[in-house]
Order: sequence, then C-alpha cells, then structure tokens
Amino acid sequence: MRYLITILGILIVFGLTFIASNDKRKIRYRPLILMVILQIILAALLLNTAVGSFVISGISAVFEKLLLYAAEGVNFVFGGILNEGEFTFFLGVLLPIVFISALIGILQYIKVLPFIIKYIGLVLSKVNGMGKLESYNAVASAILGQSEVFISVKKQIHKIPKHRLYTLCASAMSTVSMSIVGSYMQILNPEYVVTALVLNLFGGFIIASIINPYVVDKDEDILEVQEGEKQSFFEMLGEYIMDGFKVAIVVAAMLIGFVAIIAMINGIFSLILGVSFQQLLGYVFAPIAFIMGIPWKEAVTAGSIMATKMVSNEFVAMLELENHTELSARTVGIVSVFLVSFANFSSIGIISGAVKGLDEQQGNVVARFGLKLLYGATLVSLLSAIVAGIFI
Repeated sequence: MRYLITILGILIVFGLTFIASNDKRKIRYRPLILMVILQIILAALLLNTAVGSFVISGISAVFEKLLLYAAEGVNFVFGGILNEGEFTFFLGVLLPIVFISALIGILQYIKVLPFIIKYIGLVLSKVNGMGKLESYNAVASAILGQSEVFISVKKQIHKIPKHRLYTLCASAMSTVSMSIVGSYMQILNPEYVVTALVLNLFGGFIIASIINPYVVDKDEDILEVQEGEKQSFFEMLGEYIMDGFKVAIVVAAMLIGFVAIIAMINGIFSLILGVSFQQLLGYVFAPIAFIMGIPWKEAVTAGSIMATKMVSNEFVAMLELENHTELSARTVGIVSVFLVSFANFSSIGIISGAVKGLDEQQGNVVARFGLKLLYGATLVSLLSAIVAGIFI
C-alpha cells in the first residue's frame, strides 16, 4: 500500500506539473526519466546505505565543527546576555550564519567555489539536457543563495529570454543557500537536510523541464560569470561578514513578524470558528501530505506545517515541526525534506527584487510569473519528499 501511494503521489505531481506546462509538445521525456532515476538512486544511497550514512555524518561533523567556531565569536560578543544552560534561537541558530558567510567569501576569493560551481554545472548540463547557464545557476544557487546568485551572472541578465529566466529563478527558489544549512541542521536531522539539498537540485530541473520546456541553441548557450570588482582580502571578508549579519537580522525580523501574525490570526480564527488558522490550512493540505506517504491520522498536522512554510517561511515551519513530538519518525522525515527549500510567498519578492536591482525590466518579468515560480518550487519540494519517503 505504501508503494502504491508513492507511485500515485509521483503521478499526481507530474500531472499537476503537466497541467501548468507552457508547451506540452516540447517536453523531452528522456532527460526527465534519467533524472527521476537519479533521484531515487541518490535517495537510496543517502538514506539506506552505510556509504550514505558516512557521507552525511561527515557533512554533519563539518558543520558541527564550523558552528562551534562560530559560537566562539557569538559568545565573545553576547556571552553575558544568556543565563547559563539556556538556548536563544537568534544567538544559537541565526548568528552562526555570519561565520559561514565569511567562510564562503574566503572560498570565493581563493577561486575554489567558482571552480566547483562551474564544473559541476557543466557535468549537470550533460544529464539534464538544459543549458550551461541553467546548470551553473542551479549549483550556484545552492551555495551562494537565491538573491546573490544573480549577481554572478549579471552580465547576461539583460539578454536572458523570459523562458530561460523562469528556469533560473525556479532553481533559486527550489534550493537553499549553504550559509544557512548549518542553521537548518540545528533544528532538523542533518540526514534529511542533505537529502533534500541533493534531491531538490535534480527536482528543480525535472519540474522546470515540464512547466517550461525549451531547447537551448548552441550559439545561445554561453556562460558569462561575473567575477566582481577586485577587492583586497580584508575588504572581501568584511563585505561577506556584513552580508551574513544582514541575512541573520532579516531572518530574525521575518520570524518575529510571521510568528506574531500567525499567532494573532490563529487567535481570531479560534475565537470566531473554534479552530485555528493553521488547523484550517492543515485540512486543506492534508490530501497533499497523504500522497507524500504520510498516514492519514497525521496528515492534518503535517499539512498544517507544510502550509505554514508556504505562507511564512521554512524556519517558522521547522520550529513548528519541532513542537509536534507526537508525530511518527517517518512523518517527521518526510516533512523535514519538504521544508528544506525557499518555496514561500516572501521568496517571490526576494528573487524579483534581486533581479530588479540588476535590471528593472527583467525584475518586472520575474514578478509577473511569481506565482508560477512558487507553484513549481512547491512541486519540487513535494517530489523530493515523496522520493525520500520511499526510503524513510
């Protein structure tokens, strides 16, 4: 029964994607089948083998060590604020982003990340049947972030056609930046975070290939990566440290606002209808949770958490998931994979704003297909959760 629901879930995801396709005749099925098979193999490898456990343990250990280093800086500045033994989300989860951002800047400066991003992107372009630019952008989004990635290709932004621009933005919304992966790992099981990162990379190509199918001419398939202005090492380091701090502050502000607003709306709904807003959303999203492989008795709660992510952000939903200790381990695993992406309403503004900052006309184009971006990115998360659920 479990596998029948999984197959049904995958078929429904593809059906929902197919309905939204811009040109059904241009869909190329061979790369799609190959990428789905790759997703299943990678999910099995990461979740069901000793090799996968070793890889995830290694990645988790690296981030654990990095977060310990980050804690040194946080404690030096804020150590006197906390009572001993207490945990504060802002200090413990968000401020380490500053250190991770600085580390990314150093790896950028010494040309390690550009090399990795470019050549992994080139390999991916052979698998997904898409252009070099799209493949580069997907890998770069997973490392640099959904707004910063567009700066690296700003030489091309003004001449990218609408159909290719959609794919670039969809990749950015379907992934998460490396600077906050460590923060996710403090809330969710690292096993599910790493699995989601890998599956979303291919899922983004799969969904975009159906919603927005096209063939890139060889003459158009040019990748021009912006190196940025030449800076001294310490200029660069200061810039990345401040960027990391801005991200931490923005996430903190959004959490304060969204958590408070959701609490207020829950209170109003409970007063009028006797049921909270999140519970109401849970009933709406329960069928979606069910086709992900979640038992029906837990589907309403899981659906509520999934909906919370869409209307607010992934951090709010992750903290909500942490509160539901009654959920089974399998449900927690599937929902965790679903939550690891930037697929929410606020990301539409972030991405269109980032593009608009580089080219106003192109930013307006992105804003116009914003809801379709969110639709596609949510289907990516749904597909990743279903595939991961086979092995959880």
